[in-house]
Amino acid sequence: MKKLKRSNNKVIAGVCGGVAEYINPEIDPVAVRVATIILSFFIPIVPVLYIIMAIIIPSENDF
Repeated sequence: MKKLKRSNNKVIAGVCGGVAEYINPEIDPVAVRVATIILSFFIPIVPVLYIIMAIIIPSENDF
C-alpha cells in the first residue's frame, strides 16, 4: 500500500515531489510544481493547502 510522504526531491518542502511519487512514480515533480503554481493564481486556497500539507505529511526520512 502506497503512503503519501514528502519527498527528498524537494525545492521548498517536498510536498509536490511526494504528491508526484504518490500519484505515479513516472510523473515529473516539476510538472506538479508548475501545476501548483498555476492553480494558486486561480484558486487562492492552494498555497494554504500546501502549507498545511507540509506540516501534516511526514517526511520520507520518517519512515
